[in-house]
Formats: sequence, structure tokens, C-alpha cells
Amino acid sequence: MAASHAVAPHLEFAPPPTGGFGRALLLALLIHAALVAALTWGVAWNRTQSAVMQAELWASVPVQAAPPEVAPPPPPPPPPAPEPVVQKPKPAPAEDAEIVLERRRKEALEKKRLEAEKREAERKREEERRLEEERKKAAEKKAAEKKAAEKKAAEKKAAEEKAVKERERAEDAQREAERQENLRRMQGQAGATGSPQSTGSARQSAGPSDSYGGRIVARVRPNIVFTDTISGNPQAEVEVRAAPDGTIVGTRIVKSSGVKAWDDAVLKALEKTQVLPRDVDGRVPSPLILVFRPRD
Repeated sequence: MAASHAVAPHLEFAPPPTGGFGRALLLALLIHAALVAALTWGVAWNRTQSAVMQAELWASVPVQAAPPEVAPPPPPPPPPAPEPVVQKPKPAPAEDAEIVLERRRKEALEKKRLEAEKREAERKREEERRLEEERKKAAEKKAAEKKAAEKKAAEKKAAEEKAVKERERAEDAQREAERQENLRRMQGQAGATGSPQSTGSARQSAGPSDSYGGRIVARVRPNIVFTDTISGNPQAEVEVRAAPDGTIVGTRIVKSSGVKAWDDAVLKALEKTQVLPRDVDGRVPSPLILVFRPRD
């Protein structure tokens, strides 16, 4: 039966049978029948020999097969690029004449304001430069004045020190001369110049000659400057110390005239005189007490 069913569908679509088909069909049936009998006998023989064991395989979790892979459809072609649209510039609307004039007026005012600010900034910078130059000149002048004052003070100090040293040298020279004179006096009477009536022990008299006072007055009197009007004829006694060469090294009032202006005039005259004349023996006695009166 199985063979007949399997052949039947084939026969339906087969071409029309040719001659001798029945014999072939019969032979095929016989072969199939023999085959079925052999299979049946084989199955029966296996049953009589050993027990048949069957096993079935089950999955622990039901799993379904995945659907077949489907290729994605190809992407659609890109649309054509649109053509650029060129927009023509719109003409600027015509401005009103008043608006134009107003705008120009504002621009002119703004320009004037900027120029004024620029001029003001330049003026301020110029003023600052001028003030800075004035400050610099003032500082330089002050520094120069300070330097000049310091130089003048140094020169004055040097002059004072020089005068002190010269005065000290003159005093030293005077003391040395006095010492030498004392030594000569102590050595004896050889070469004495005193008169026969003299009772001294020195080689020559220590006092000035009678005419020496007049010579000093003649030297000092022209240097006295005194214009005040005073009553009487007050006298000022002045001690004058001189070096051996006659240089005046010191003066002082030993007895005031009572008129300070006259005392000062006498001291200034002696300072202006500077050097006393020598006596007839070539010496300059020191110290001397000189008397000065305004009406002499």
C-alpha cells in the first residue's frame, strides 16, 4: 500500500504510458513486496533475540529557532541638491532730508566734542610736563644752593682753621723770641745798649722809645672810622700783642672809654692796621698798652 501511494502522485504528473508499462509495474510490485517481507521478518527476529530499549531526548528549556537573517534593504539614493537661491539686495529706502541733516549735525557735534577732548588732554599733558620741569629745576637749584652753602661753610671753616694756625704760629714765634731774649739777657751785659744811668741787667731796654707811641698813632689813626657825636674826650686803653715782625695777633680792651661805639671803632682800626711799625731799634715791643681819645 505504501508503495502504491508513493508511486501514485508520481504517476499523476508522469507522461502518458508507453507500451509495456504493465509488466514493469508488476515487477516493481513484486520487488517491493519482497522487500517488505524481508523487513518484517528482520524486525520480528530482533524482537525475539533481545529487549528493545528506547530513549527520548528533551531540552530542559524550550528553545525556538531564530528566524532567518533578512538583509536590510539598500538605502534610498540621496535627493538631488537644491539649486542655491541668490537674493538680490533690496535697495535702501530713501531717507528723509531732515533725518539726513539731523544725523550730519550730530556727527559734526560729536566730532567737535572729540576734538575738544583731545585738545584738553594735550593741554593737561603739557601742563604736567611744565610742572615736572619746574619741580626738576627747583630741585636742581636747591641742590646747587646746598652744595654752594656747604662749599662756603667748608671754605669758612678752612679759613678759620688757617687763621687759628697762623695765630698759633705767631704766638709760638713770639714766645720763642721772648725765650731767646731772656736767654740773651741771662748771658750777661755784653753789648748792652742802656744809658750810663740805667740800672737794668738786660742788653737793651724793653720799653719803646719816646717817639714810638707817635708812630703807632700815625699808623692806626687813619683807620679809625667814628662819626658819632660825644661829649668830653673819653679814652680807651687797649692791649695789643704783636709778633716780632709787627703783625698784630691779638687786641683787647683793658679799660673802656664808656662809649662802646668808640671802643669798637678802635678795635676795628687795629684789626685793619694789621702790622705795627718797628721801633728805632728794629724791634716791635709786645704787649703794648695803647691809649686812644677821639679828640687827640
